[in-house]
Amino acid sequence: MSRRNVFALAMVGALTTLCWQASQGAKPKDEMMELYGVFVDAVEQVESNYVRPVNRRELLESALKGMLTNLDPHSSYINTSEWKQFKRQIEGKFGGIGIQVGMDQDTNRLKVIAPMVGTPAYEAGVLSGDIIMEIDDQSTEGMTPDKAVEILTGRPGTNVKLQVLHEGDEKTDTLTMARAIIDVPSVLGDKRKPNDQWDFMYDNDKKIGYIRITSFIQNTTDELKKALAELKEAGAKALILDLRDNPGGLLGAAVEVSDLFVDDGKIVSTKGRNTIGKSYEAQKEGPYEDIPMAVLINHNSASAAEIVSACLQDHNRAVIIGERSYGKGSVQNIIDLEDGNSVLKLTVATYQRPSGKNIHRFKNAKASDEWGVSPSPGLGLDLNRTQYENWFLGRRDRDLHTMGKRRPKAPGERAMPEAKDEAKKPEGEKPEAKDEAKKPEAEKPEAKDEAKKPEAEKPEAKPEEAAKEPKETPFVDKQLELALKVIKEKLEAPIAKK
Repeated sequence: MSRRNVFALAMVGALTTLCWQASQGAKPKDEMMELYGVFVDAVEQVESNYVRPVNRRELLESALKGMLTNLDPHSSYINTSEWKQFKRQIEGKFGGIGIQVGMDQDTNRLKVIAPMVGTPAYEAGVLSGDIIMEIDDQSTEGMTPDKAVEILTGRPGTNVKLQVLHEGDEKTDTLTMARAIIDVPSVLGDKRKPNDQWDFMYDNDKKIGYIRITSFIQNTTDELKKALAELKEAGAKALILDLRDNPGGLLGAAVEVSDLFVDDGKIVSTKGRNTIGKSYEAQKEGPYEDIPMAVLINHNSASAAEIVSACLQDHNRAVIIGERSYGKGSVQNIIDLEDGNSVLKLTVATYQRPSGKNIHRFKNAKASDEWGVSPSPGLGLDLNRTQYENWFLGRRDRDLHTMGKRRPKAPGERAMPEAKDEAKKPEGEKPEAKDEAKKPEAEKPEAKDEAKKPEAEKPEAKPEEAAKEPKETPFVDKQLELALKVIKEKLEAPIAKK
């Protein structure tokens, strides 16, 4: 193609951009034309001199993607084939592994924000904060979150392989999982009742409820209302709302959830450079506006989870416990290109708390800058990586157990084949244990006498026997324990004043 034709192609975008910029105070027309000339020269040089032939459309699409990636991780160009896939995801159920991903600026690779509870990724051992090095042997360096979603989604039942680097580890871990229809409840409790329904009452004596919201989807508000109604009927006097590892979701769901606990005033607002700001107000008296609340967040609580926690904090409806949140408070608009066959997903605004403070963590933001949601004074409790993994795996263990599933072996966890094989044997193959159980006490002198021996006479356990029976670390949730302590103090406060 001649220079004239390439320039004409670039001018299609240039003229559109210049029309938009006319009232925006952008760069002067002459300067913009000069910059487009540089772009055209570069395209010509690549087409003429690169070591192998290149597809012009791929070249221009790569230029667009590079331009938008440099803005922020959430702005992107979605071409025709990718747009069809994107629409399938937002229109209905799809086959995937159940993770939310973002970009890690330090490695320029994908980072797991959070796996969804009960999904293939969750069960396989994918952790929040993991860096995804490869997907099906394809490097993720420079890969956008949208591109990753395109690769990860597919026909249910087909396998996908992730090579991940857990935070603090030096070696990668390869995890294989089967895609499934991602359609899991978003409102959970801590444990289940005998009928397999979630039990939302955590402390029956003090009547303290506990509800986990794992993501904000279309059905979240309805699920939450049912859980709250159940707690109200059971006489709940306080509530702990757990938003840890919640990657966010729908703005509408976040507004509706906040509205349940706030009687009036602003819930959240948006602010952009060239967009009209919008404010979301509480619509009616919150049915649960008086119940004492504590909200749990961590460094993986993002987007809609930050909107809810910020709203409840600014309205003094809840104390916030845990860690500073992720800082994902941006609004993306879908802008049609090529008559809707491709689109720009462009960040056009950010979310503001009811107080007017910023939620979004911009590129190169410092810890001292204003972003995210921080715990209430004196209620911060950061977990190091080991503590976080212990909490995550302990929580997953309990979730899988309550769902009637065998917990998968965690990375690096020691297997116990002896206990496993013994449990699998039919009763007829365990005569010693069976016969021993039938013997009367008088015929078991060794065991009886052994019990009477003082400590000094008891033989030491053999190392191999000790290895067969590792002590199981109890599930301890320090952040939840702190929330319980704070809530109990709130419930006891009126009594103490009398």
